[in-house]
Amino acid sequence: MRRLLHPLTLVRTAGLVDGTSLLVLLGIAMPLKYFADMPMAVTIVGTIHGYIVIAYLLAILYAQLRLQWHFGWSLLCLAAAFVPFLWFAADRAISRRRDRFEVKPVPLKWLVYAIVFFAFIDLFTQLPVMSTYAQALGASAAVAGFVVGMYSLTNLFGNIASGIWTDRSGAYPVLTAGLALTAGALLSYSLADTPGALVAVRFLHGFVSGLIVPAAFTFLANATERGRQGSQSAVSGTFVGIAAITGPAYSGIMASRTSVPFVFATVAVLGIGLLLLTVIFLRKRNARSAEKRQETGRLVWKRELVQSYAGAFFLMFSQGALAYLLPRHVEDLGYDSRMSGMLLSLFGLIAVAVFVVQARAGFRRLVPVMRFAAGLAMMAISQILLGQSGNTIALGAVMALYGLGFALLFPAINTLLIHGTTESNRGRAYGLFYALFSLGTVAGSSGLGLLPLPVTGLFAVTGCAMLVCVTAVLATVPRGKMLAAESGPDRGE
Repeated sequence: MRRLLHPLTLVRTAGLVDGTSLLVLLGIAMPLKYFADMPMAVTIVGTIHGYIVIAYLLAILYAQLRLQWHFGWSLLCLAAAFVPFLWFAADRAISRRRDRFEVKPVPLKWLVYAIVFFAFIDLFTQLPVMSTYAQALGASAAVAGFVVGMYSLTNLFGNIASGIWTDRSGAYPVLTAGLALTAGALLSYSLADTPGALVAVRFLHGFVSGLIVPAAFTFLANATERGRQGSQSAVSGTFVGIAAITGPAYSGIMASRTSVPFVFATVAVLGIGLLLLTVIFLRKRNARSAEKRQETGRLVWKRELVQSYAGAFFLMFSQGALAYLLPRHVEDLGYDSRMSGMLLSLFGLIAVAVFVVQARAGFRRLVPVMRFAAGLAMMAISQILLGQSGNTIALGAVMALYGLGFALLFPAINTLLIHGTTESNRGRAYGLFYALFSLGTVAGSSGLGLLPLPVTGLFAVTGCAMLVCVTAVLATVPRGKMLAAESGPDRGE
């Protein structure tokens, strides 16, 4: 039994089943659909394959936690889930090095990184499909924008509640409640068959998922040495980027073959797996830290904290605009939801590459506020250019620039928040931080949906608003601190 449950055995077995089911889907089911007029073949095999993919992702996650092998092995296994025949080459390479992989204790930070991944893949799987799914249920364009924004509207209140709860009780109870309730909310999408019912599900989903992220990031910030918190922000950003790659691609492809509720149900399975790991491994850590927990402190509105909050709002204002505008723009150009998913995954791929560079070497001569300004400016310019792009090459190039800006901005605003808080009030600070994430998404989706402008005009409005924020933030920075090398608390980033 111990040999069967060895993480290497589990990931190799799950990979073999996944690789085989992918070949069956592409080599048998799809030809039956297109050449033998049997579309049910893809529906059945695609549904089975979707569940296998989720099991395989859980096996990869478990192997990363227990083997702690180089992250490139996990990326190789992940790529094998989508590239035919790649798993068989990957399995041979892993098998040759079997003796190098030893089972190690689970590092709690990596488990929390995985929870961060789940929270954001929950978000990113919604982007390519939610507005069009709402319209498929009979919603108008304005109501579809409201459906997209409802998640973030209630997510705001969940974030605030999470921050207060985390400062008082620690991250463990907040994370377990958030994971359990979010998995339940994801499963409830299958019950929504009208726009009104979909709004109700989005209301619930947004609030309960809002509990997860502030608690996870507070845990990571407090568990990281002061001199490495900048690098930790880049590592957590890497997991956000991986979610940005896999989430849209997975939902765009699987929704076109199965259904949107099925996509969300598979994400729920991932949440349930992480819930079990959290109960097993984080419960003891929470009990040990309960006696040492400090009294919660009030927030002090330092310049770094205000800058961080401004960046949080406009980062997700931009993401909300993408969620609402990109599927419409792509559809107007004659493409389907798979193109939206591919474009969003491209920006995530670029972001991950830059996150890795920052986690390893960083941009030590560029202070966080300058990374903030450069990243947000790139994202703003990308928004303006998206509305003017009319072919796949132009869209891809602009989304690559957007990914670079995202990768600079996300770690910068996290580092600014850490510099502007202490352990006693960091949970509350992260609660407000991610509440502004949610508010930004509402403004970027539902808010833009109220403006009587074409899609190209809405892209331009989004980009110009972000450039105004860049100018305002730079105006608040003392001249001597703009070009100085980063030092002090975050030296060695």
